Amino acid sequence: MNWLNSEAFTVLDQHILWSDMIGNTIGLIALALGWRRSIWTWPAQFLSGVILFVAFAAGHLSGSAGKQVVVMLVAAWGWTQWNRGRQDAQDGSIAVRFATWRERGLLVGGAALGTVAVAMLFTAFPKLSWDPWPDAYIFVGTIVAMYAQSRGMVEFWFAWLLVDLVGVPLNFANGYAFSGFVYVIYGALVLWGMRDWWLRSRSTTVLEGAHA
Repeated sequence: MNWLNSEAFTVLDQHILWSDMIGNTIGLIALALGWRRSIWTWPAQFLSGVILFVAFAAGHLSGSAGKQVVVMLVAAWGWTQWNRGRQDAQDGSIAVRFATWRERGLLVGGAALGTVAVAMLFTAFPKLSWDPWPDAYIFVGTIVAMYAQSRGMVEFWFAWLLVDLVGVPLNFANGYAFSGFVYVIYGALVLWGMRDWWLRSRSTTVLEGAHA
């Protein structure tokens, strides 16, 4: 597996690693599949997590590496949630909705408390992360986003946007240039995906209201 952490090529003095490139490309595909509400988004996210774990572990970014472990676990859970068909729409796809205000409060509160807790852990053990606070922010933000996605919440796109705002500069600063470039593309996909899920959630609400 050592070849995964070898240099693929150099662009504008940025060294692109195979693991960084392959893992993030698969992650990009996973996000696109999530936009299409395809259940295959979860296996793609799982595979991306495996490859990026190798990349970040080699770079001694324990927070980012640990995030990939959580990504794999949540991806497996998300697969079961969508596969059970608990949120099937009339066309057989995954139904999407806006979170309730209570759910939003739990998501925001959980993200804030989780970020503080993980950052304090990283600060107490400096070897776990070079950038404790942004690393913790991305770690927890990713979990929140994936959880919301597994529940079919439109808010998961907002969570990804907030992760992107910190993920882009952090990856460039730590030598993961391809991750930084891909996060920029993530931002565009997130905006398009958000629009699609938003419209679908409104259509579902109108149909339910008419049926009532």
